[in-house]
This record gives sequence, C-alpha cells and structure tokens, in this order.
Amino acid sequence: MTGEAYTVEETIESRTLYKGRNFSFKTDRVRLSNGRETVRDIVDHPGAVAIVPVDGEELVLVRQYRYATGRKLLEIPAGTLEPGEDPYGCAVRELQEETGYAASAWSRLLSCYMAPGYSSEVIHFYVAEGLSQVGMHPEEDESITVERHGFDEVVKMIEDNEIRDSKTITGVLSYLTRSIA
Repeated sequence: MTGEAYTVEETIESRTLYKGRNFSFKTDRVRLSNGRETVRDIVDHPGAVAIVPVDGEELVLVRQYRYATGRKLLEIPAGTLEPGEDPYGCAVRELQEETGYAASAWSRLLSCYMAPGYSSEVIHFYVAEGLSQVGMHPEEDESITVERHGFDEVVKMIEDNEIRDSKTITGVLSYLTRSIA
C-alpha cells in the first residue's frame, strides 16, 4: 500500500458464537483509532479456491443447487480449503471432484477477498487447461451437473444476469481480461 493511510482497529474482546463445519461466526469488540468502541460481526473462513477450466473455446461449468439462494446456480468449480491445505492442491482436488476432469496445465489467476465487510474469506483463483476426463467424485451433499459453454455465451449470461455467482463472474472476467492483454 503505497502512500495509503489506514486504520488498525484494536481487538478488545473476541467471542466465537458458533463453530460450523466450514467456518465460524464471531463477534469482536474493537477500539477505533478515534478511541470509540464498536462491534464487528465476522464470518471466520479458512479460504477457498475457484477454478476457471478452459477446454479450447469452452469453459467447463457446474450447475448446483445452493440452499442459501433457493436456486440452482451456474458456477465455476470451487471449494473450501481444508485445515493446512495448499490452495493449488485444493484446486486440483476440487476440479476432479466437481467436474471429473484433470488438467495438465495450471496457472494462478488472482486471490481476493469475497466479502471483506464481514468475512475473512480469501478465494484463490486458478486457470486449468489441457483437460482430460478422469471421473467425477462429488461430495455426498453435492448434486452437480457439468455443462460446457463458449466464452461469448458465458459473457452474455453474465450480462443478462443469468450467472449471478460472484466468484464465477470474477474468475471468468479476470481470465478473459488477462487473455486479451
């Protein structure tokens, strides 16, 4: 951060309200730089990966039901990091589990916070190319359909708000921007 001023908030107290399977919820009492105190509610998340699987002129996407939205969403494959897991290793695992593909070429695309106002989640994006079928192994609670779509079609679905998943939008548009640069 060159030349940027930023404020560090001092944690006075931190309480875990709930610890779930993949993340926990906590509330922190913090002291601001002006001396005032306030509360920050946080989703403490171990991080995740998302993969942009490119096969020639097509993207390999997954459609799955997302309980929180009440609908099926079209997304790039993704998954939560296990404790101590390397993001690249997680990406390799998730690509196979969710799509049934392995990739012979991998490249790191970017890492970013998905919702920094209330979550610590960092998502690491990778591009997977040189795809070959190896067999799908979704988790027990996942019902996934694999779909292939051309780049123009995916961009149109983003523009038409048919693809509404932020990690998919971020990954696809970042990949396409990198590809034309």
